[in-house]
Amino acid sequence: MAPNPRENHRVNDQIDAREVRLVDENGRMVGIVPLREALARARDLGLDLVEVAPQATPPVCKILDYGKFKYEQQKKAAAARKKQKQVELKEIKMRPNIDENDYQVKMRKVKEFLEEGDKVKITMRFRGREVTHPEIAMQVMDRVREDVAELGKVEQMPRLEGRQMVMVLAPLR
Repeated sequence: MAPNPRENHRVNDQIDAREVRLVDENGRMVGIVPLREALARARDLGLDLVEVAPQATPPVCKILDYGKFKYEQQKKAAAARKKQKQVELKEIKMRPNIDENDYQVKMRKVKEFLEEGDKVKITMRFRGREVTHPEIAMQVMDRVREDVAELGKVEQMPRLEGRQMVMVLAPLR
């Protein structure tokens, strides 16, 4: 019987090796023993024989309470997921003829987002005939890139998408 794909441990009768490297219930290495002897030892203690390293020759098996073992594995996985940082994509919208003070306010937010580890999407919106002068928008985008060079790198170079120009910045770390 093959192990469940979500549970990557074989238990008791699922183990198909002739001999196993046995670790007892206290964590001490017993050595290489026949599978029947290892199963008998586990049953005598009222515990399970769990294959923890199937790739080893012979496979490493531990005597332990499988239900408790699975519960601890779930707790470890949940703790690892909790520690992970989800990278968010924050968006800052600008215009090609942005005023200096407005630019500084927007740049403070961009730097704050990058320091928090989030990606930033800079969107340059064009109105009316501004779209006929994309070079003005490119100058602003180049200035943004230079101003955040120590905090982030360009993940997606500026490109024109309809009536807006988009650039994506990613944090350096």
